Amino acid sequence: QVQLVESGGGSVQAGGSLRLSCAASGFPFITYSTYCMGWFRQAPGKEREGVAFISDGGASTYYADSVKGRFTITRDNAKNTLYLQMNTLKPEDTAMYYCAAVRRSVGYCSSLDGLTSGTGSWRYWGQGTQVTVSS
Repeated sequence: QVQLVESGGGSVQAGGSLRLSCAASGFPFITYSTYCMGWFRQAPGKEREGVAFISDGGASTYYADSVKGRFTITRDNAKNTLYLQMNTLKPEDTAMYYCAAVRRSVGYCSSLDGLTSGTGSWRYWGQGTQVTVSS
């Protein structure tokens, strides 16, 4: 059974940094490296939105305009772990952050086309980690 477990959230002041991690387990041997991974966030009263995405091998990344230049998504396929480095945090970054995984029917995910808007294409989700940024 696939599990995604986020960690690294917390409370910081504006301008600070946090590094989120998402540990994946339950993937058949090697196949974690064939999944696209993404970070989403959801603030109270708002819809869940995509923040950053990365292809299976890490060659392609995509960022929401609101975090571009401040957040960096990376992955370590040897450790089955996804990361989100968040710098220059703003109060509007306050939200529950979720990681998600999906693999295309062809058996790999080298392109992020069609995955960067909406949540419906993503198959596996973590439980989330809270990030709170105070002004």
